[in-house]
Amino acid sequence: MTKEEERIFAGKVFRPGAPELRAIKLRTHNLCTEYNQTFEDETEKRAELVSIIFAETGEGTFFQGPIYIHYGQHTHIGKRFFGNFNLTIQDDAPVTIGDDCNFGPNVSIVTPIHPLLPDERRSILGPDGSPARVCYAKPVKIGNDCWFGANVTVCPGVTIGDNCVIGAGSVVTRDIPANSFAAGVPCKVIRPITEADSLANKPELLDGYSVK
Repeated sequence: MTKEEERIFAGKVFRPGAPELRAIKLRTHNLCTEYNQTFEDETEKRAELVSIIFAETGEGTFFQGPIYIHYGQHTHIGKRFFGNFNLTIQDDAPVTIGDDCNFGPNVSIVTPIHPLLPDERRSILGPDGSPARVCYAKPVKIGNDCWFGANVTVCPGVTIGDNCVIGAGSVVTRDIPANSFAAGVPCKVIRPITEADSLANKPELLDGYSVK
């Protein structure tokens, strides 16, 4: 782990343009470009690239592609994950995704936070007195069995509990408790998900199918 990564994980400001961080991101961006140029049925090549891009992916994971991953080595993904078109993960800080999660098209997970004041966005003074462009980052944690609709954005520092459904177009700025249906900008809990939501209560949709 580089010194700048240590600062990231400690929740301190860091220099995203530091050479050691730029090298990690360049490598991952190039690997993503290679992945995005593969055909969907090139499963072995895709699996090899995924194993290099991410710190961890569980069995049964599938990325429709294209994918846009920042570091990769800061992201851990559980089993049977499905990511639809245009998945973006800006994982300066760690990103953890549980088992059996399904993401619709254009889902974005972001962890970095930039200074609010414009002069501080341009630069602040580093420990040696020289100007430095900095940001900081907060981890994102997503539980098991979550489903995100299209165009969901998960913001820095958010934790989403198990069994949640996040409605399309939502911008998640705060933690979402387990077993919740949440939606909106900013995303808010609409109601809990209960057995009343079972497809067993909608036989007109099942048409010969059955729930367990």
